[in-house]
Amino acid sequence: MNKLRLAYLYPDYLNLYGDRGNIICLRKRAIWHNFDFEVTRISIGDKFEPYKYDLIFMGGGQDSDQQLIYDDLINDKGERLKEAIEAGIVMLSICGGYQLMGHRYVDHSGREIKGLGILDIETIAKPGRLVGDLIFETQLPIENKVLIGFENHGGRTYLGKKAKPIGKVLVGSGNNGEDQSEGVYYKNLYGTYSHGSFLPRNPDMADYLLKLAVERKGFEWQEDNNSKFNQFVLPARKRILTKYSKLSELEL
Repeated sequence: MNKLRLAYLYPDYLNLYGDRGNIICLRKRAIWHNFDFEVTRISIGDKFEPYKYDLIFMGGGQDSDQQLIYDDLINDKGERLKEAIEAGIVMLSICGGYQLMGHRYVDHSGREIKGLGILDIETIAKPGRLVGDLIFETQLPIENKVLIGFENHGGRTYLGKKAKPIGKVLVGSGNNGEDQSEGVYYKNLYGTYSHGSFLPRNPDMADYLLKLAVERKGFEWQEDNNSKFNQFVLPARKRILTKYSKLSELEL
């Protein structure tokens, strides 16, 4: 059986609101598509060789947790991570992990924290948190273009000229609550504020990331509805969408 390998960055620090569920979802759906799936947990001080992996995941954490991993990410693993993204390795980053992919984060005191600068974004902390359902529509090449998550963040992320949003907000605040954008992608790096967990709620997005990784590796991806999984997720998606009358008729 062909194998996919995923590097899970800082799982002991960045795992808010069930972000680990994204790993479980990717593994299960990879197996359904007849791929073995191996997860390597990589934390502070661990050796990181990104070219050994087909996917990388980095979740969200509290500001204090992000401060703990900051030096290791920026000064140890950062340059190799940049090279991996430029080479097309697939990565999903959530909330705090997403913010650190940008140029900088400015906290409530005005202190500027330098990011990796992979994404053309900056994040500025402002009073009040953006909390609740996050529903947005994407133009990515997936069948179901309505993506569902849960957001809880104080930072407002602003996009530079080179940044491409993953989608347009239908419900919630997204990147900043001002321009209706949510998330950003560059090459095969996807950053979003969607906790939830994000991928179990959006199986088409999970399969899309797996497909990118599979095809980059030179394997063939077989499309499959995986009804075993979708029989549970579709009612959950419907329950969320029907809370909002303007969304109740959208495709699940």
